[in-house]
Amino acid sequence: MSTIQSFSLPAHSPMRHRDFLFGVATASFQIEGDAGSRLPCIWDTFCATPGKIADGSNGLTACNHVQHWYDDVALIEQLGVGGYRLSIAWGRVMNRDGSVNDAGMAFYIRLLDELNRRGIKPFVTLYHWDLPQYLEDAGGWLNRDTCYAFKDYARAVAEHLGDRVHAYATLNEPFCSSFLGYEAGIHAPGHASRAKGRTAAHHLLLAHGLAMKELRAVLPNTKAGIVLNFTPAYPLTASSSDANAAKLANQYFNLWYLQPLMTGQYPAIIDTLKADERPPVEAGDMDIIQAPLDYLGVNYYTRAMYQAGGELGFEEVRVPGVPRTDIGWEIRPQAFTELLVDLHRQFRLPPIYITENGAAQDDVPVDGKVHDAMRLDYLQQHLLAVHDAITQGVDVKGYFAWSLMDNFEWAEGYSKRFGIVYVDYQTQQRIPKSSAMAYRGLLGEIKAQGAN
Repeated sequence: MSTIQSFSLPAHSPMRHRDFLFGVATASFQIEGDAGSRLPCIWDTFCATPGKIADGSNGLTACNHVQHWYDDVALIEQLGVGGYRLSIAWGRVMNRDGSVNDAGMAFYIRLLDELNRRGIKPFVTLYHWDLPQYLEDAGGWLNRDTCYAFKDYARAVAEHLGDRVHAYATLNEPFCSSFLGYEAGIHAPGHASRAKGRTAAHHLLLAHGLAMKELRAVLPNTKAGIVLNFTPAYPLTASSSDANAAKLANQYFNLWYLQPLMTGQYPAIIDTLKADERPPVEAGDMDIIQAPLDYLGVNYYTRAMYQAGGELGFEEVRVPGVPRTDIGWEIRPQAFTELLVDLHRQFRLPPIYITENGAAQDDVPVDGKVHDAMRLDYLQQHLLAVHDAITQGVDVKGYFAWSLMDNFEWAEGYSKRFGIVYVDYQTQQRIPKSSAMAYRGLLGEIKAQGAN
């Protein structure tokens, strides 16, 4: 069992500098609730489809953050963090006819104003997977028109929220939206087709580029970027065939979303796809997608192992006997360092923020307290992994723990807990876990050090 009371960093770590930003993160559908005051989204539909959510639950109430937002902001302040990453529910701020839902926009304005009043920098994600259902009914991310609807939505949000936001992100994890939602079928909207997955991915990246132009036009002095998730691909053995399998998997799952942003090209694995599986790239698309970024958000949780095989040349292999989190993901902090260093060497990247990093644990309150020993060790190791990457030249500006509190964990429902704050879903009571106390301890120590 972990004996950590507070996280630690080397005495002269760049992460101790006052300009390094520590934060916590959430997403709208996962915490907000108050579904009656927004338009239905694809996750409402998915949750209502039998067998799609592990515990049969939904996001209609979630953490009821729309009601408890003020207390939640106070909780964030108590942690001592300098940043809070949240997402906007598209269907809460926009009506079906393209007009602004003033009441929905006012909710976020109040939230942002309070964060700023308390000195907490808001990082706002425009799209964290909750596409309005009426857009999905018209084809969703398979329909190129959705890209332009997103562009209009981005402009409306930028005009109304303005510089209350420290940094905007267009998309969170387009891999999940496209691959899990349109190719593997395990996330909303539940399609299962490689052609649909690759089409959705392209349209998401195009939507990102179109939105970047709007953000630049409305708020030229506010940071704008994108958040991508990476699951580094490792070969099962030292054989050349397994090494090639890992290379192909990396292109398909990771570089597919980054390389177009950096170079205007999809990875070489695109040439192995059948003609009808390749994305519908139109003239000028890649130039739009390649819009310069002020920052890149990197989400990391685990790595994956591959061997040669499968239709595209790779097969994922689950290695037995390694430490894993409650959701089954291998705990591998060294892969986090290696990922950041590899990306730094391969591309001319903008500054990086670690926008998500965390672990699921089966937390249970005991005498009103929650001691999350595994998560304590996980976060400590991964904070050090970020430190190691920075010492090797990677320009990391901040770190956001995922997540602020337990919440609706997509296809897993409420069965997996990632929060550093425990949520009793029956009473909506929030209980800071040992990891929250350790995070607060580290940030308090850094602040005290800076005052000396």
